[in-house]
Amino acid sequence: MATASPAPDVFAPAKLGPLTLRNRTIKAATFEGMTPDALVTDDLIDYHVRPAAGGVGMTTVAYCAVAPEGRTERRQLWMRPQAVPGLRRLAEAVHAEGAAISAQIGHAGPVADARSNRQPALAPTRQLNPISMRVTKAARETDIERITRAHAQAARTAVEAGFDAVEIHFGHNYLASSFLSPVLNKRGDRFGGPLENRARVPLGIARAVREEVGDRIAVTAKLNMDDGVPGGFWLDESIRVARWLEADGSVDALALTAGSSLLNPMYLFTGDVPVREFAAGFKQPVRTALRLFGGRFLHSYPYREAYLLDQARQFRSALSMPLILLGGITQKETMDLAMAEGFEFVAMARALLREPDLLDRMQREEATRSLCIHCNKCMPTIYDREQGTHCVLAQQ
Repeated sequence: MATASPAPDVFAPAKLGPLTLRNRTIKAATFEGMTPDALVTDDLIDYHVRPAAGGVGMTTVAYCAVAPEGRTERRQLWMRPQAVPGLRRLAEAVHAEGAAISAQIGHAGPVADARSNRQPALAPTRQLNPISMRVTKAARETDIERITRAHAQAARTAVEAGFDAVEIHFGHNYLASSFLSPVLNKRGDRFGGPLENRARVPLGIARAVREEVGDRIAVTAKLNMDDGVPGGFWLDESIRVARWLEADGSVDALALTAGSSLLNPMYLFTGDVPVREFAAGFKQPVRTALRLFGGRFLHSYPYREAYLLDQARQFRSALSMPLILLGGITQKETMDLAMAEGFEFVAMARALLREPDLLDRMQREEATRSLCIHCNKCMPTIYDREQGTHCVLAQQ
């Protein structure tokens, strides 16, 4: 009788497409709030050097918008020729610590702050952004074609800057994800209706990126398993889209996520809901509205270790391509479980924000426990114009 092969060591080198990572851990993309001119700063470089020096296999630069109107707000980095020198400095600094670096490329779509960007936000169909209180513009076919090309151009910019990978953002009801959502996509043309039509935008983007970069860098995609919204994108449809991406060969791995930045952001994060701190980051009248009614928008979900694992298992059983497990991974035992269940990589965010050297210490002592208490008070710090995103407890 054949015996099962042992699970891989999470801290051993691993292949990701054409790339070899020093281990199977990835710093997940989290908006850094450190690009006041939409360009790389020394603070952004330091932000990513810390987890690189702390042992992560690859760090991910968050929300590298592919077009100016595709930013969540005006300070967000967007991929253009002027950004290349700074991106190159960032890549070189991360490489000097032995880690790889990825750029998360995407278009915020209905999540974009039209007021801050001074340009209309795009969505599959017109709708109200409850945060900016602006109505989105329905994307025309020419917009879709332009944004698809912009993803390919952004990936080329990442190559020119010396990055090792790109992660295409197909989650959280950003533009591509909003096209997948039956709640947000009410179109009557070839981009709406049945899943085959709603999936045209993300599938087309992934193909365009792969055609542009070939095998020069790794290409991953962050895909919603479900939106956490009644009537939204759900597991059965997401697995079908994942199978189409696998059949296309356009991506080297999928990072499995959930939730809607537009309609249900806490579904992804779970844990405490710091409504007062969130409200403080906004101007009036949104500040008062959040204080009074934030609990209706920022729903509470109890935290548990590896809280996306149950959904992700269904993808693991349906696919043969590499998968990246994320969502509340803070312990070495959880990483080992992910490896044993067939996931090729694990991604971490809040735990590394609290302790950038956590992985190095885990390698030295497996019993090491993360100090992250999932208070989520790091989340409102994305609006901190002086410090950017940070763990408020790490500074106490």
